[in-house]
Amino acid sequence: MRRKYDLVCVGDVVIDAFIQLEEARVEWDKKHEHAELCMAFADKIPYQSLFVAPAVGNASNVAVGASRLGLRTAMLTAIGGDGHGKEVLAAYKKEKVADEFVRVNRNLPTNYHFVLTYDTERTILIKHQPFEYANPRALDARADWIYFSSIAEHTLPFHREMAAYLKRHPDVRMGFNPGTFQLRFGTEKLRDVYRHTYALFLNREEAELVAKKPEGTPLPELFRALHRLGPKIVAVTDGPAGAYASDGADRYFMPPYPDPKPPISRTGAGDAFSTGFMAALIYGLPVHEALRWAPIESMHVVQFYGAQTGLLTRAALKQLLKKAPKNYVAKAI
Repeated sequence: MRRKYDLVCVGDVVIDAFIQLEEARVEWDKKHEHAELCMAFADKIPYQSLFVAPAVGNASNVAVGASRLGLRTAMLTAIGGDGHGKEVLAAYKKEKVADEFVRVNRNLPTNYHFVLTYDTERTILIKHQPFEYANPRALDARADWIYFSSIAEHTLPFHREMAAYLKRHPDVRMGFNPGTFQLRFGTEKLRDVYRHTYALFLNREEAELVAKKPEGTPLPELFRALHRLGPKIVAVTDGPAGAYASDGADRYFMPPYPDPKPPISRTGAGDAFSTGFMAALIYGLPVHEALRWAPIESMHVVQFYGAQTGLLTRAALKQLLKKAPKNYVAKAI
């Protein structure tokens, strides 16, 4: 029997206020590895523009992107009982993302983040409310796929429930992109989550952290360590250098899709990558083809402010695939 949803995305949803800074500077350490965003202290600082995006966040961005790509999608998340919560629900309705697993916490405010944008990079001021969420049991095998990402720091019991749900439903496949607090939990505390993950999404630095490997670890060794945790598919992004993926037997490198013009903001690029990759897998495509879908979503998102503005429809994505350069193919490594 066909399930109600192709994909349920799980994680925190937020309102993002994008503030384009006008007067700031970036200071690097001596090794040029870590930087600080600096502004005048105890002063009035002008800014260029303000753009407010409702219903964003790692999992929410993927839910919206998957819906635009034609998948039957829902969100499992929590909001406050305020006006911002109503904005989130209105955004989901507009994007055709089902909200039956969205729990309203009436005595708390909806998560609200400030995205300080300077040049093409961003610094995000975050706060995750101590929400109560629907138990993963509420899904009751209603989705073929789950995408799990950034969620608040008090949610370790929720992760155990998610792992238990996946154990009870081994035919449900999950994509996992650990967020800030999930990375801080460490691999050991989330071992059962990794064990039941089908597709794992990480950037290069996160991959080394999760695999407990030093910086610069060769990719084959990194992939082997990550597969041992449980995931059948591992995708590792490396910024403008491209992306890599492994299905345990074969490994591939994918160059970026050419930017039509310089990026405006890199916010949401990783979520867009996950969107394209996950959608391709759900549509039954192999890993090397999923690697062609994913960078197109990333390329288009960075041309706009906001993590969702540039997310593509399936028709638009296929059109860009047709226009791709001949060398835009996944190369076996």
